[in-house]
Amino acid sequence: MNALPRSLKLLAVGALALSLSACITVFPKDKPAQLYRFDGVATAAETGAAANAQFGVARAGGGFVQAASGDRLLTMTGSRAAYIADSRWVSPAQVLFNEALARAFDGNTGPARLLGRGEVGKADYTLRVDVTRFETVYDHGKGAPNVVVDLRVTLTSADRSVTTSRQFNAEVRAGGNRVSSIVAAYDAAVGKALGELVAWTNNRGAA
Repeated sequence: MNALPRSLKLLAVGALALSLSACITVFPKDKPAQLYRFDGVATAAETGAAANAQFGVARAGGGFVQAASGDRLLTMTGSRAAYIADSRWVSPAQVLFNEALARAFDGNTGPARLLGRGEVGKADYTLRVDVTRFETVYDHGKGAPNVVVDLRVTLTSADRSVTTSRQFNAEVRAGGNRVSSIVAAYDAAVGKALGELVAWTNNRGAA
């Protein structure tokens, strides 16, 4: 039997590839991850906060517990760490937390105002916020977990004559062992911790 001409071979290969392509999808076969975010607190526009600022506060860096700083939701069961499958924060948790912190001060009706990067020279105080815990704790077996947010905060006057520090802890039990309930608990815990932080800063760390 004579061999097919090269042109016919190429045509046959092309037809086979076309037929196979009809069976291939560009979408991954794995279940897509669900994306979540937390808001923490309302913005200034939502609370009707007035421009009552009497002193400026500049953010002076701060750390975020590494295991929870990315876009995965960290869980702890005793000493065992794991991440919730098929679920992600829409942005790294550290980014979402910083945005929530800014909104907390934007919605603040007290004397403190968090300054933007270009306003650091106007700061009366600097504020360092370290997030030391940001996790979902399974302390009741497979029951509803406890969301824990711990902050270590230091407020320093511009002339460095006054430095005060405080730990903030917020724990909120999720309404159930579902990702949506866990995310709602994060929202409440972040809001609670940041609300207390802003109130403490308004009092210039005296509380």
